[in-house]
Amino acid sequence: MAEIKNIVDLITQYNLVIPNYQRPYKWSNRNISDLLTDIGQAIEDCKQYGGDFRYRIGTILLHKEGDNRNIVDGQQRVISITLLCLYLGLLCGEPSILKSNFDNLDSQRNIRDNYHFIKQWFALKSDEDKDAFRNALRKTIEVVVIEVDDVAEAFQLFDSQNSRGKELYPHDLLKAYHLREMSDNLSEMEHAVEEWEDQSPEAIKRLYSDYLFPICRWIEKSGAERFTDKHIDLFKGSSITEGYTFANRAFKATPYYQINEPFIAGNDFFEYTKRYLVMYSDIVRKFESGGDNQSTIIEGYLNRNENRLKYCKQLFYSALLCYYDRFHRFDRMAIIRLFTWAYMIRCDMSSLGFDTINKYAIGDATNAAYTNKIAMFSFIANARKHSDIGNMVIEYSREIKKNSNAQELREELLADLKRVNDPA
Repeated sequence: MAEIKNIVDLITQYNLVIPNYQRPYKWSNRNISDLLTDIGQAIEDCKQYGGDFRYRIGTILLHKEGDNRNIVDGQQRVISITLLCLYLGLLCGEPSILKSNFDNLDSQRNIRDNYHFIKQWFALKSDEDKDAFRNALRKTIEVVVIEVDDVAEAFQLFDSQNSRGKELYPHDLLKAYHLREMSDNLSEMEHAVEEWEDQSPEAIKRLYSDYLFPICRWIEKSGAERFTDKHIDLFKGSSITEGYTFANRAFKATPYYQINEPFIAGNDFFEYTKRYLVMYSDIVRKFESGGDNQSTIIEGYLNRNENRLKYCKQLFYSALLCYYDRFHRFDRMAIIRLFTWAYMIRCDMSSLGFDTINKYAIGDATNAAYTNKIAMFSFIANARKHSDIGNMVIEYSREIKKNSNAQELREELLADLKRVNDPA
């Protein structure tokens, strides 16, 4: 059921609850400032267009559970406007939403800081300005409220609504999808969300966009593009209830995952994500902090944060992640081969961008500039033994044209690749 409600009526008439599976309250002072500016503009528009003018600030998705209304989508806005209404004296007593159990320290801090920011923001405002905000919140500011009885339907609506509306990160949509698959086990759902929120959002975003998604595509010899919501089917997993043979195999294989292999929808997605966050982090720490005992040259290049080398670094870590995921070991010769292959493309090309490494990763044989034309990710995914990687023939000899772009860097790198492969 969907209806349009005044924002104050929503806060005062419903027993709003933040369920435990929700993300923490993350809005900052900047978000509050934008909100206040928007309401201020609505006040001006109301003066221009007349008293019937209404300003709608989005959709709130609620799951009805007894007398409570669990906020599935829209909690950031609702909490923020509740703080504003509280300051302006529009609420009698403590609103139900602020009685939610905010165990997360970030939520507690942001609620406190944002309420203080609102007080400071209005400190220089006149009583007339404050009355204008009170009037706007009572009469002008509206939301579309969608209320459903079934939590699975709520997550389905969240998924479809956000994929069509303002862009969310694909992993946010995947989170909502897999939580919906867990809707019959709320304790498991809450635990999954708790662990998810313990991770850095940027780390999750980087893991999927820079590594897991490209690796999956490169294994299939398909070009990777920017990871968007149109690609999330790749990580939706399969339902064990469908009885598919590959799904049954995936279920029996748990907790052993492979980057490009199916897993069971629901909790496995969160375990899968956690596994590769930890694996990637451990690999970076091992190879950038002198812990690999392989080569100071390799370590040195991985610690060089240059734009001219960033795609080589991504390519190397992607190949290393794919290799370690399959064989769970670090072989000295395999590391040298993967590093040489990943960084040799910088020697080949006078300029280097993602489009180039995208084609290089799938073994594009049409580009004569490539010294190595190997579909590395497909090769790793189909190798039977870890020694197959160390025994690969990777070329590291070519001529760098004089006065070409990045000539000095390319000559330096070529010399270092020779030293890595042919130590004295």
